[in-house]
Amino acid sequence: MAEEEKNPVEAEELPEEELLPEGDQEQEAPKEEQFEPMSLTAEEVKALKEKLDKLQEERDDAVKQAQRLQAEFENYRKRNATLVSDSRDDGIRDAVKNMLPVLDNFERALENAPEDPFAQGIRNIAKQFSAALEKCGAEEIEADGKFDPNLHDAVMKDNVEGVESGAITAVLQKGWRVKGKIVRYTMVKVNE
Repeated sequence: MAEEEKNPVEAEELPEEELLPEGDQEQEAPKEEQFEPMSLTAEEVKALKEKLDKLQEERDDAVKQAQRLQAEFENYRKRNATLVSDSRDDGIRDAVKNMLPVLDNFERALENAPEDPFAQGIRNIAKQFSAALEKCGAEEIEADGKFDPNLHDAVMKDNVEGVESGAITAVLQKGWRVKGKIVRYTMVKVNE
């Protein structure tokens, strides 16, 4: 064999990219598009400008609408929080109003009760009941001094000498308020 035998792999000429291992092949960068300057007529420029102005106006309207919706949602959230709080307070007021006759009956029963251990137990229960009402935000309305139509309900007139006119002479039923709102007015006897 005069001629050397060629290795078939050596004999083939492989492109350079095939000779590199797989991860090392260079990627061809995408060719940037070349833009050619355009010449627009005055009418086309005017039309594009009008279209741009219209799109900007639509965007501004959409932003304003989104802001309005956000403000409306905030107001809705605040209003709901207030309604929830008011509803809870109204429920507490109703519960307190329904329990007041029970407290009144305790107090009436204890007015003439003897001083024995049973009566003392009832007094303790009445105090505990009153404390529970106070934990709910209930407070007794003061009825000392002058009659106040915003707090008191005058159900009887009295004529006591030496006491000024309009002064409260007796409390017939205690009044209560819960969180600033009156649940029951104080029933009083007022001097003429």
